[in-house]
Amino acid sequence: MKQKSVYRTKIIAGTFKGIMLDVPKVDTTRASKAILKESIFNTLQFKIIDKPFFEVFGGSGSVGLEALSRGASEIFFIEKNPQTYKILQGNIDKLDSNRCRAYLGDSFKLFERVYSELKSLNKKCYIYLDPPFSIREGMDDIYEKTMILIASIEQEVCDMVMLEHMSSLVIPESIGAFELARSKKFGRTTISYYVPKEIA
Repeated sequence: MKQKSVYRTKIIAGTFKGIMLDVPKVDTTRASKAILKESIFNTLQFKIIDKPFFEVFGGSGSVGLEALSRGASEIFFIEKNPQTYKILQGNIDKLDSNRCRAYLGDSFKLFERVYSELKSLNKKCYIYLDPPFSIREGMDDIYEKTMILIASIEQEVCDMVMLEHMSSLVIPESIGAFELARSKKFGRTTISYYVPKEIA
């Protein structure tokens, strides 16, 4: 029997609660587990209402679209894989595409462009980074490059940076203008929250 190339997950809460999203199979992109996604938004709660949200490694867009459902003002995505990008666009179309902007390309090359758009909104944003695990082929330096991205973020622009990473990764207590507020482990995956140093 041929393996399905996509499976489905759903919006947990908010305006679009219960809407099913398509998710590529895991050898293309890792979908955030429902329990991890729920934990992220239990941490954020109402902070993201009317705030921009940037999912740097877009995948299916399940985290950014959850933020949209819960009241975020604008959602930005970057996705490198053309097939996954097509799925992301399909998911956006199921919700409110007028408040979402998705870019096809390398997150590291397009980050500055999207970040400039975020700055132009003059609203503190939330940035979520879920880079491919470094154990995947060609991803040896993925976390080093991701840390450089985080170090480029200004605390005047961003209220919180969320980094999803391998639990085995030793992460720094501070990156640029941000310092680690908390981490929560989910087996092989951990989500770490960085906040501006001045309010940590």
